[in-house]
Amino acid sequence: MASPKRRPSTGAAKRATSRPVASSRLTSKGQATVPARVRRKLNLKPGDTVIFEESEDGAVFLRRAEPLDIEFLSALEKTLSEWNSENDDEAYGDL
Repeated sequence: MASPKRRPSTGAAKRATSRPVASSRLTSKGQATVPARVRRKLNLKPGDTVIFEESEDGAVFLRRAEPLDIEFLSALEKTLSEWNSENDDEAYGDL
């Protein structure tokens, strides 16, 4: 018996439709409060690290960091120490 023909892949991944669940306002320092509803949904506790991910279509998502994320980011941070100076803080601190 022949297997059914498959449609060629378009490369676009299907994902669930997203909708806003909460909002927050940025401070002049670029900080935002994660709303309680989102903290509960992501099981975020004080001191947790969050990860910002960008999808292929440019959407940005927030999620709770896993131990492997923290290990990777820690290793990456060590390679960027050449840009960790007072001059850099002055030049880029308001970004």
